[in-house]
Amino acid sequence: MNKSDYAEFTEKMEKTTEVMQAAFAAVRAGRANAGVLDQIKVDYYGTPTQINQIASISSPDARTLVISPWDGSTLKLIEKAIQASDLGINPQNDGKLIRLVFPQLTEERRKDLIKQVRKYCEDSKVAVRNIRRDAMELYKAQKKKSEITEDDYKNIEKDIQKLTDDYIKNLDVLTEKKEKELSEI
Repeated sequence: MNKSDYAEFTEKMEKTTEVMQAAFAAVRAGRANAGVLDQIKVDYYGTPTQINQIASISSPDARTLVISPWDGSTLKLIEKAIQASDLGINPQNDGKLIRLVFPQLTEERRKDLIKQVRKYCEDSKVAVRNIRRDAMELYKAQKKKSEITEDDYKNIEKDIQKLTDDYIKNLDVLTEKKEKELSEI
């Protein structure tokens, strides 16, 4: 068996890594980052829409985001969506745009964010292990039907386990990097 035989599982594990990185980007780290708004959807004419698709987002300084909707009627909708989210910031609406001022992180909040990052990592590790389990069940069924030999199955099992270990190690590295970033703020 060669690595291209595992492309489906590699792709799924890669997607899991991307989802975790997107979740990390949404973790508010004390400085203004438009990525924190990516998970927030606004009900725009009956369709859940990301804020960056109905407004421009700028950062005039390190602690402020300014949201300028292209359609003034969406201002209240954006404000409500931000308030309903778990962002923890109260939007300031001046009738034309919305300002989000990010406060300095407290030590307690920093610890909460690190816990949140670790939870995202653990969820991603579980997803990677589930992908490994699905792969092994697929190859076990092939072995049962005599489509592959016992030796092939053992080699596949080693390859899939190595792939899983590599992705879990990568998730740990990304998590450590994010934790370090949060503790330095």
